Amino acid sequence: MIVGNQRLGEARIVGLCLGTLAEVTLLTVILALRSFSLDALHYWRESASVMSSLAYFLAKDMIDHINTIVRPAVYLSMFYFFNNPRSSILNNYLILLCVVYCVTGTAYALVIYFEPGQAQLWSVLLPVVLTLVASKDRVFTAIVGDYIYSKWALEAFTIANAKRYSGFWLITRCGVLRKKGYTLDHWYPCLLKLILLGAASRCVAFLLLITFQKKYNFIVAVLLHHLIYKEECQFTVSKP
Repeated sequence: MIVGNQRLGEARIVGLCLGTLAEVTLLTVILALRSFSLDALHYWRESASVMSSLAYFLAKDMIDHINTIVRPAVYLSMFYFFNNPRSSILNNYLILLCVVYCVTGTAYALVIYFEPGQAQLWSVLLPVVLTLVASKDRVFTAIVGDYIYSKWALEAFTIANAKRYSGFWLITRCGVLRKKGYTLDHWYPCLLKLILLGAASRCVAFLLLITFQKKYNFIVAVLLHHLIYKEECQFTVSKP
């Protein structure tokens, strides 16, 4: 009976963690797509003159930091109304804060590299697929798990719940954590790795922004050269 209740509790905790992770990442990625898609034309025009791409990128990212701070609090205010997890609201807020920061950088890369329609499609598929990958104990997860945010977020959620147990339940929970390869003192490293993944995704997004800027400037230069050459030809033909 005790074992059955324990397994039922474990399944409930894992379900809550996966559901929270999928919902927050999906909403964050979709909303973050607007950061660079709404004024892309203005950026290409201004970057061809004097505007710094780094200043533009950092300004956009700084504005999104407000949403990064607010979104986890808004979600948890509704989440704790319908659920009562063992982990504290502070631990869950810190985890979601790091997750939102991480996936926002991924959304930047998607919206810069893909067309708007393709970016929206990837923003829906990617969080769901990565969440499913993190929930599977397979060889593929062991290989790519260190490079996806969902693995570290799920581990942080599980550890935060396990720390609230005591006595016999803590010993049993530690056995479950050891089976999954988790340790109780690995909570802060999980958060740090989420932040590092967010910083790395922002670096990739900035490199993509610069690459497409150079490509755009080259196309504009070619078109201007073609127009000038065409005007010169017409002027030569019309000249008596």
